[in-house]
Amino acid sequence: MTSKVDEALGYEQARDELIEVVRRLEAGGTTLEESLALWERGEELAKVCRRWLEGARARLDAALAEESQEQEEDTGSGSE
Repeated sequence: MTSKVDEALGYEQARDELIEVVRRLEAGGTTLEESLALWERGEELAKVCRRWLEGARARLDAALAEESQEQEEDTGSGSE
């Protein structure tokens, strides 16, 4: 589950923290418990990033659809 604090993270903040988590996991030298905690944190951060990216994609799709509709209306009204 993602906490309210995680939901307040911006994309760049979550991404940067996720990069740090991955770096620490790849470096090794942590206990099993620490590694599991880092992995769980990384999963939470990845979800935050995914939500931001999905939101951005939805906004882009909406803007492109609106632009396409406006172009269709502009070309349709000139042919009457």
